[in-house]
Amino acid sequence: MLNKRPTLVILAAGMASRYGSAKQVDGFGPNQEKIIDYSIYDAIKAGFGKVVFVIREEFLDIMKENFDDKLRGKIDVAYAFQDFNLRKFGIDLDIERQKPWGTGHAVMSAEHEIDGPFCVINADDFYGYEAFEKMSQFLQRDVADDKMAMVGFEVGKTLSDYGYVSRGVCDVDQNGYMRSVTERTNIYRRYTDQEEHIVFEEGGTEHELAPDARVSMNFWGFSPKVLEVARALFPEFVEKHKENPKAEFFIPDIPDYMVKQGMASCAVLPTSAKWFGVTYKEDKEVVKERIAFLVANGAYPPAVWEAKKQVDADLYLDY
Repeated sequence: MLNKRPTLVILAAGMASRYGSAKQVDGFGPNQEKIIDYSIYDAIKAGFGKVVFVIREEFLDIMKENFDDKLRGKIDVAYAFQDFNLRKFGIDLDIERQKPWGTGHAVMSAEHEIDGPFCVINADDFYGYEAFEKMSQFLQRDVADDKMAMVGFEVGKTLSDYGYVSRGVCDVDQNGYMRSVTERTNIYRRYTDQEEHIVFEEGGTEHELAPDARVSMNFWGFSPKVLEVARALFPEFVEKHKENPKAEFFIPDIPDYMVKQGMASCAVLPTSAKWFGVTYKEDKEVVKERIAFLVANGAYPPAVWEAKKQVDADLYLDY
């Protein structure tokens, strides 16, 4: 059994192109809490010992202003920068792009801050405590170089009412292990004859998904071995896609490769929780309403950090 408290890696370097602003530091809670605040709150309760924010370097001052003081004494905090420098990954190329190389590249950018079991999440997704509890237990008891995990949400509970979303659609065996995961970048609801269908578009053709199909919301648990594999795969990806400025090296590409090569198994930790997040600007009011509901029903205190500022860190695991 592993005793090291796991690290939480938060991907917060996105350009927020569809949302239209820096949603990583937008306020949604009753005291302008960010979605990240609730994720970190749940992670601390679940036993995580460190948080690493993967950001663009120009965001550093605003992120430190928003998080350093309130997290001091509660969880270790570090920052890593995702940028366009390929040479730090051993690739001697300069490739002009508007955005970095995707979520897999973002995780690689944090490798110097990772020295044990870790979990990766998105900054703009609200996952709920159950997901953090299940992942923390896995990372403290079961993770190994050949054992990974992801939290599997039901696709029908992860959609936006305002446009398409990207999800890693999983093929799961009868024992709850992932056979494969495929990133689908255009999933949405389609209504015909008053019936709802969930579809993804590929090559101009719509393909239907079952509402309870398990999907990745970028909630992954790994040992540092995955970073070694990512470093081996990334140069080939860059070479193949160097003429495509929109190509992205996604996190699911790495465990998918490892599973198919027989290098590791990937447990799918099921949750029936309803995800919510801010893919689009219009999502903001929905998120605020759902957080207000959770606060009103006692899932979170009205002021997340003030409520615990005098509490010893060892006791910080209870609401």
